[in-house]
Amino acid sequence: MNIAYWILAGLLAVFYLYAGGKKVTQSQEQLMPMMGWVDTVPMPLVRTIGVLEVLGALGLILPPLTGIAPVLAVAAAIGLALIQIGGTVTHLSRGETGVIGLNLVLLAMAVVTAWLGTTWL
Repeated sequence: MNIAYWILAGLLAVFYLYAGGKKVTQSQEQLMPMMGWVDTVPMPLVRTIGVLEVLGALGLILPPLTGIAPVLAVAAAIGLALIQIGGTVTHLSRGETGVIGLNLVLLAMAVVTAWLGTTWL
């Protein structure tokens, strides 16, 4: 279980550090080709989502690694799952059913990571 947690948490952390970092640092025009939904969402909300993704990525790794409040890793995984639920709803409301595959995979990974975290943390 421990190895499975670290594999999933590591993959999620890399993805969310990248995606969240882009949302935090890039302009709306730079994000548009990769994230078409940013044209309908205020940029402060896009930036907030990015910050939450980066914090979630750090929360998956740092608490269990340091042994300081490792239960925060479970909270981070649940938070990232909630972000993916919001992303899925956003895509469905825009009629973008073809692009929710990544959201669903990330949602499943976050849920399994949260479950794995509860079994050994």
